[in-house]
Amino acid sequence: MFSRFFSFFQAKPQPDESTMWILVGLGNPGKEYEHHRHNIGFMVIDEIARHYNLPAFSKKFDGELCEGRIDGEKVVLVKPMTFMNVSGQCVQKVQRFYKVTPNRIVAFHDELDLAAGKMRVKKGGGAAGHNGLKSMDEHLNSQDYWRVRLGIGHPGDKERVTGHVLGNFSKEEKKWLPDWIEACAKHIPLLIGGRHEDYMTKVAADFPAPKGN
Repeated sequence: MFSRFFSFFQAKPQPDESTMWILVGLGNPGKEYEHHRHNIGFMVIDEIARHYNLPAFSKKFDGELCEGRIDGEKVVLVKPMTFMNVSGQCVQKVQRFYKVTPNRIVAFHDELDLAAGKMRVKKGGGAAGHNGLKSMDEHLNSQDYWRVRLGIGHPGDKERVTGHVLGNFSKEEKKWLPDWIEACAKHIPLLIGGRHEDYMTKVAADFPAPKGN
């Protein structure tokens, strides 16, 4: 009798936190950085929260977080407030608290090797010199997370890269930037539903990359 009673409680299913998603935007905190190309990850995360009417962000785990549901999937949106080079400190704390495996984490980040306005999704791979990704790799002890690579274009000369990345979007870019960010946010249900190719296709259909890029 006792063993059957004990077995009942032992076999009771536990909540599976790994079914949730952590969506991380990479960027630098502070008003002086908010319009930089390097902060495109923050911009997309803010638009996801706005588009899906998620709760206000709160300060937690060295970052700003908000929790909610998108198309039935539980999500945590994260903006690390530790500055780009140590973004992984915040992401690691969030991951450990929610017990999420790296393959349920998505990082939205700027990408020099893609033309401005183009977007690609990939899983794993190197950091390609991106310090935010490097920090995530180190603190998660894994590269097995998803990356949404948001093209900001290359200035053409490596000596100009820092100024390009840590500079504001140009006047011309600002004309189409809000539409691109909105498209990236709007189709998030496809991304967290495992339809990564469809996500890229839909975003491209809603927002064809600007001519010349």
